[in-house]
Amino acid sequence: MKIIRSMILTVFLIGIAALGYPEDNPTLKVIYSRKSVRHYIDRKATKEDLLTLVKAGMAAPTAVDRRPWAFVIVTDKAKLEELEAGLPYAKMLTKSGAGIIVCGVMEKALPGEGKEFWIQDCSAATENILLAAESIGLGAVWTGAYPSKERMDYIRKVLGMPENIVPLNVIPVGYPVGDEKPKDKFDPVNVHWEKW
Repeated sequence: MKIIRSMILTVFLIGIAALGYPEDNPTLKVIYSRKSVRHYIDRKATKEDLLTLVKAGMAAPTAVDRRPWAFVIVTDKAKLEELEAGLPYAKMLTKSGAGIIVCGVMEKALPGEGKEFWIQDCSAATENILLAAESIGLGAVWTGAYPSKERMDYIRKVLGMPENIVPLNVIPVGYPVGDEKPKDKFDPVNVHWEKW
């Protein structure tokens, strides 16, 4: 079965290459090149680059155009160290030199059962940030906060956030060492046509 899946994948990728993807398509090239970066060189992203990433985040789709997001950019080394100390999966924050915390603003969320769409909206914003980082030569990684009460409370305490702000994640951002490589995650077994 593994050999058959591998053969199907190879044929698919040859077909994609024949169509000119991703080499001839800059958007697909960035998408396929994106990787989770946890190792950084000693060079910091500029304020302009960080604002570019947040602007890309705000270009994400959002339910009923509510834009229930806010972004906290942290470059202060002491703050990064403090965040790093209490977040088990963000131990690279001080080395990266910057962090972007993607937050849900509950007053901007839809009312009623639509309230939870903030998670999708902020997740779309996060993916835009990750792709934008890849496209300008930076590295980034999504480290989760929500739904861990302990992590969310810790981030709120360190950054002085009110209770109505929900930190979805912390994204370390910096210049990659180059160790991490993109993974081909395509698996035809996960594709269904017309029905399950």
